[in-house]
Amino acid sequence: MKVTSSAVSLNVDDVPASSAFLREHFGFREEMAADGFASLTRDDIGLNVVFLRRGLTVLPADQREVHAAGLILAFVVDDLEGELARLRAEGVTITMPLTADEWGERSFQVRDPNGVIVQLVDWNGPAGH
Repeated sequence: MKVTSSAVSLNVDDVPASSAFLREHFGFREEMAADGFASLTRDDIGLNVVFLRRGLTVLPADQREVHAAGLILAFVVDDLEGELARLRAEGVTITMPLTADEWGERSFQVRDPNGVIVQLVDWNGPAGH
């Protein structure tokens, strides 16, 4: 198998709101958009984030009404404290404060207007791990 790209697809109620949140606060750009659909990317991420409006008939019946619950959209960043300060200055509510785990992961979370969890992470694990 050769993988040529990857994406995560999330069902939400308000596609434009989630799209605007990633564009405004995380530097994404829309590559494609239509009624009930938006595909966003960044040049440095190698991933598309796709938002689909719940109820779209192009989805299989058992997926149409499912919301993007239980999923964390995580981005590893170089300057976690700087990103935290920037998002606060932009008025974004921090829904999980900056935490540090014993294995070296540090992270904090925000939520987009549809409740999609966006987590920013850095790794400062012990050398050799």
